[in-house]
Amino acid sequence: MSDTAIIISGGGEVPAAVADGLPTDAYVIAADSGLDLAAALGIRVDVVIGDLDSVSATVLEAAKRRGTRVRRHPVDKDATDLELAMTHAREKGVSSVIVIGGHGGRMDHFLANASLLAAQTGLDVEWRTATSRAHRVNGTLRLHGSPGEMISLLAFGGPAKGVRTSGLRWPLHGEDLQPDGTRGMSNRFVEEQAEIVVADGNLLVVLPER
Repeated sequence: MSDTAIIISGGGEVPAAVADGLPTDAYVIAADSGLDLAAALGIRVDVVIGDLDSVSATVLEAAKRRGTRVRRHPVDKDATDLELAMTHAREKGVSSVIVIGGHGGRMDHFLANASLLAAQTGLDVEWRTATSRAHRVNGTLRLHGSPGEMISLLAFGGPAKGVRTSGLRWPLHGEDLQPDGTRGMSNRFVEEQAEIVVADGNLLVVLPER
């Protein structure tokens, strides 16, 4: 099995192109109604996790016939379906996680998802939505882009300390980014590759979906 897990979350449709380039040997987890999105994208799911209060019954039964396992949790639980899926991915010992979806519908869910993914210490996390991609900086992150393309750096849960960048119009030279500030917003690529380094803290880098 790959050391990558793919988590497909509910909360809005995504274009088929979001699934381009996914590793074919990854362990695939659907978070509740993420199973409907997986079916729409043609992605086979290894396990579906959650209270299963929003997944289509028809899609669930079809997935079970194809061998998808079901890990049902009570409706009255202390974690979101995405958090349950992330916990399971960690239990599988993966080093990287790609999350698809989880961006639409309720704003509280969106904010909780962003905070959850930013806090995944020790994991390489990529979040793909209909409009954007986000990456958790796990020490050092290198990204390819086009000169002029927008990129934003956002701290979560406390300051992101010692942030250094190269390849961007407004570089950072070891500054701290605060979660209540906007210093990292709306930067631009000036080269085809940018490097972002963070010494400590939780930092998400957000780019538009191509």
